[in-house]
Amino acid sequence: MSRIGKTPVTLPEKVKIDLAADGTIVVEGPKGKLSWQLPKAIKVHVEGLILHVERENEERATRALHGLARALINNMVTGVHQGFRRDLEIQGVGFRAALKGNQLDLSIGYSHPILFDVPEGIKITVTDNTKISIEGIDKHLVGQVAADIRAYYPPEPYKGKGIRYAGEQVRRKEGKTVQ
Repeated sequence: MSRIGKTPVTLPEKVKIDLAADGTIVVEGPKGKLSWQLPKAIKVHVEGLILHVERENEERATRALHGLARALINNMVTGVHQGFRRDLEIQGVGFRAALKGNQLDLSIGYSHPILFDVPEGIKITVTDNTKISIEGIDKHLVGQVAADIRAYYPPEPYKGKGIRYAGEQVRRKEGKTVQ
């Protein structure tokens, strides 16, 4: 039995779950609404404020999806109740970010500014021109947006310039020396 899959999901009081006959699960809470299609061999049932995820058979593919389905449902419940947040920091002389309408304007050392379109369901805030906060209810989307922004200029090991996650440690290298 999957250790993650057999762990029940505790539902907060303000979160509602609707299970459709075709396997669609809809989670609704104070922050928003998310839906996901369950795999065919995975079943969900709710007892009060506890949700159980079960599998129909012991095939290898079904066992692999058991823990995945439980983790995704738990992320949906957490997202609509509390939301998710990723913080980025920009380091480098003259590097900055600004929010212009629905676009994030990044000036990070290239000859042109980089304009990143903010996807639907994501809220980005910029403080001190160097700190970017990404918030949303979908954990996957929040992490993907943070990774996409970081990919424009990942931290380099010699001077440490670039876009990094808050608290990320960058291993520094020693430069060339003259003999």
